[in-house]
Amino acid sequence: MTRRHKLTLARILIAFALFIAAELIPLEGVRKLLVFLVPYFIVGWDVLWRSVQNICHGQVFDENFLMSVATVGAMATGEYAEGVAVMLFYQVGELFQSVAVGKSRRSIAALMDIRPEYANVVRDGETVEAAPEDVAVGETIVIKPGERIPLDCVVTEGAGSVNTAAITGESAPRDAAVGDTLVSGTININSVLHAEVRSVYAESTVARILDLVENSSERKARTENFITRFARFYTPAVVFAALALGLIPPLALGEPWAKWIHRALVFLVVSCPCALVISVPLSFFGGIGGASKRGILVKGSNYLEALSKAKTVVFDKTGTLTEGSFRVAAVRPVGMSGDELLTLTARAEAYSTHPIARAIAAAASFNAPVRAGRAGSSPDNESTRVEELAGLGVRAQVDGHTVLAGNVRLMASAGIELREGNENGTVVHTAVDGVYAGAILIDDETKPDARPTVDRLHAMGVRSVMLTGDRSASARAVADELGIDEVLSDLLPQDKVAALEKLLDKADGTVAFVGDGINDAPVLTRADVGLAMGALGSDAAIEAADMVLMDDKPSKVPEAIAISRRTMRIVRQNIIFALAVKLIILVLGAFGHADMWLAVFADVGVAVLAILNALRAMNVSGVEK
Repeated sequence: MTRRHKLTLARILIAFALFIAAELIPLEGVRKLLVFLVPYFIVGWDVLWRSVQNICHGQVFDENFLMSVATVGAMATGEYAEGVAVMLFYQVGELFQSVAVGKSRRSIAALMDIRPEYANVVRDGETVEAAPEDVAVGETIVIKPGERIPLDCVVTEGAGSVNTAAITGESAPRDAAVGDTLVSGTININSVLHAEVRSVYAESTVARILDLVENSSERKARTENFITRFARFYTPAVVFAALALGLIPPLALGEPWAKWIHRALVFLVVSCPCALVISVPLSFFGGIGGASKRGILVKGSNYLEALSKAKTVVFDKTGTLTEGSFRVAAVRPVGMSGDELLTLTARAEAYSTHPIARAIAAAASFNAPVRAGRAGSSPDNESTRVEELAGLGVRAQVDGHTVLAGNVRLMASAGIELREGNENGTVVHTAVDGVYAGAILIDDETKPDARPTVDRLHAMGVRSVMLTGDRSASARAVADELGIDEVLSDLLPQDKVAALEKLLDKADGTVAFVGDGINDAPVLTRADVGLAMGALGSDAAIEAADMVLMDDKPSKVPEAIAISRRTMRIVRQNIIFALAVKLIILVLGAFGHADMWLAVFADVGVAVLAILNALRAMNVSGVEK
């Protein structure tokens, strides 16, 4: 509890003690009023002052105005005890709400407390402490056991384990050795590591995550916006309704003024919309914080609401449902040996950074250069010229020969007749000077949790679709293995957006797309909800996706849907509960069957219960569909 909360609690306790004393002192008339005014002003002066300030700024109809009118009216009609009691309980409710919201914010702040305080930088042969913002790319930093990794970097010396829970939500530590990438915000567990900085702090993973979470409140859900607009019109409506309730019966029917003014004041207390105005945003806030705890970063409550309605999830294949670590499974040469085919294809693919090209290079026993898309020298040839053909493969000049290496469409475009087997997997076809030279079969294993992911989606009533550039046979094999409902294969990068458009047109409910966040940025942007898989440290993922899954496990997708659905259930529960209770007591109050004490419950009690329910959204452990 903060100092401000403690001062408010002290005011409430002092006012309550004076209120009890005023009840026990046998006074009448003006003296009784003066005695009750002391606890009233002690506990309610700030509400009255905020009401006056808001009126001066043109913001008349809010909860401060409602409480001021109701309590001043009660005091004016001789209901001194009720006037003080309403202000007391209102302040108790406000204190509870403030503490609850503060607790929620502190929980999320602690959850996202990944901002590094310092970096140990090696300068002039000495290790000095520096602010992460002052460390340049290329400098060497030293990370001691127990320290938070301050910047994205690559290990140059040492080996150990890293706790990535704050970023990925996974409790199991990850091994770190020379050449491995370390992500800012994670914690070095057990050994001293030396690492070379790869990005400045402003562009680091931790900075982007903090910025994403801090700005998530800017994108409000439709339900949240509705409640804000609802309160804007609802409050003045009930004020005029209360005014009519207090004036029309006495003027038109000759009823007693005191009786109907009291009913109007009860009506005002009951109608205060704070239960909705506070609990609904707090529910979304809790849902976003709970998702962050599981390594699922949500850019706004609108995306959480949209994902809860997802009926179709579309997956990219490579790196999303499969490991993305390719290996050569078979070589099918034509007119040359297998080693010759491997070497020739590897030299043609020497300047590609595509995982398939790297797999072929590894099988050919040399590592391809990393200068993607730039002509130059391969390990065995000084004059290789390479032309990247998007979505098809490569054309290269090797030892004076024109070599084509790529997919079926590349061979067809060159008029080359090829020989295809029945193998499942990705096939790289090679041709030399217009003559087919053979094929290399590339295999990519599915992720261990891919099948359970699809099964859980089916259990949640969600269809699964896979988009891939692979040929139909290999794509169908993966889809059958995982239980995917629909597969669209042989897609060029630009074809994926068109395929998604068709799915959006015929889909029942929202469509979510899950991709690696780099090559699939256009599709991530076009989907109703884009989720970036395996996006640790990826600029393109965080920019294009609506949600970022901070590890490469597809099982986070149904978990994200489950969290969003649970959050929306809590939001709907609060809306229905608050409106139902208020409506019932408003009707009872209008007919004289509800007094001010019941009105206090309808306002403060309902708000407290709704806030307690909203705080459940933060607890996502063991969340079900």
